[in-house]
Amino acid sequence: MIPIVTPAEMGEIDRSAPDPVEVLIDRAGAAVARAAVSLLGGTYGRRVVVVAGKGNNGNDGRAAAERLARRGVRVQVVAPSADTTVPRCDLVIDAAYGTGFRGTYDWPRLPPGVPVLSVDIPSGVDGLTGEVAGVVPAARRTVTFAALKPGLLFEPGAGTVGEVVVADIGLDVSGASCALVESDDVAAWLRPRPAVTNKWRSAVWVIAGSPGMAGAATLVSRAALRAGAGYVRQSSPGGSPATPDPVEAVHVELPAGGWAPKVVDELDRFGAVVVGNGLGTDPSTQAEIRELVSSAVGLPVVVDADGLTALAAAPADLPTGVVLTPHDGEFARLAGAPPGADRLTAARDLARQRGCVVLLKGGPTVVADAGGDALVVASGDSRLATAGTGDVLAGVIGALAARGLDPFRAAAAGAFLHGEAGALGWRDGLVAGDLPGLLPEAIEGLIRRPGRAAAPRPAR
Repeated sequence: MIPIVTPAEMGEIDRSAPDPVEVLIDRAGAAVARAAVSLLGGTYGRRVVVVAGKGNNGNDGRAAAERLARRGVRVQVVAPSADTTVPRCDLVIDAAYGTGFRGTYDWPRLPPGVPVLSVDIPSGVDGLTGEVAGVVPAARRTVTFAALKPGLLFEPGAGTVGEVVVADIGLDVSGASCALVESDDVAAWLRPRPAVTNKWRSAVWVIAGSPGMAGAATLVSRAALRAGAGYVRQSSPGGSPATPDPVEAVHVELPAGGWAPKVVDELDRFGAVVVGNGLGTDPSTQAEIRELVSSAVGLPVVVDADGLTALAAAPADLPTGVVLTPHDGEFARLAGAPPGADRLTAARDLARQRGCVVLLKGGPTVVADAGGDALVVASGDSRLATAGTGDVLAGVIGALAARGLDPFRAAAAGAFLHGEAGALGWRDGLVAGDLPGLLPEAIEGLIRRPGRAAAPRPAR
């Protein structure tokens, strides 16, 4: 995993560093200079313009300029002003403002087609939220120091960063409580099946679907099976589909009312429960969902879709093991307000308030636990923005929890695999029903080729 720290946390890390600030600036300048030479393809006859501000970000740029000049590059340092016209050159180094930027910034006029190398974060991008002030030219590469910053990962800022390089300049980020999930992390979390096992070792009960919404139950169940659940029981309170789908799931009927205690009485055989998808918002159904979730103590319970609406009216605290998977609208119902631009803080706050794991869907997805730890998942792309993919995600998380992952990692690994499966599909026309069939290939790819990291939101 790659550590992620907020600008405020980075400030504290800088202040607690044992090395003088001048030493840190020199190391940062060296990292930027190396990246510049790589982009230039050499130094002979090359011209570089450094747009340097007054703070340490500008000092990093000036340190890089000195190193490049010593290597024979013709370097010019200019002020970060809209009145400045950058002369013709082979590379612009953007060192105007760093991750603490606030307000507005009008970039100097750049020569057409010149590549940009940004220092720490493209100037004009908020380091905490990824919000962009004005027009920010897309960088070819961004060299950031010690750890990723949220603004590098969240749109629209993520679309300006290009390739992201995390440079080690001797700062201690071991205490970071947030990290970007990589493929080798998920590969390590996925436990191989024991040599001697049975279907009940990874059993999932899917309680989903209602008249007109049978597809939600099907998508959850298919995904759970393809993500490694050995047994899936599918129940739609008040009835079951005339033609069971998928046929591998065991369809067990539940009454229209009073079904929660019946489910709780049989949970000792299951590794996880997924509840809410397509169940509807009838008050009696919502009450049953709340009773089930509050009674399933000690068992991972993934709550999605209509289940989240039911919990919006429930007491704040939930049993340990509950995973909430809201999109922005569902988050607003649960928290009383939309997540806003600072999605990391929003997810962490809701997880603390509810005492559970919160997976805030988006690009990227944020997973937070009640203790304040967070994971960011940047796999996947806009292909997943289609109806029903959330049902698939819920099924994947349920299966991984049943296989033995703790709810926090099950949620993060589920989001990662969900994105990987989407990336294997068509760029146009991918539908949610395609995803379960792509999951085994996504999982097999991680296990056979660990170390393939998800890029920190390359420019598109």
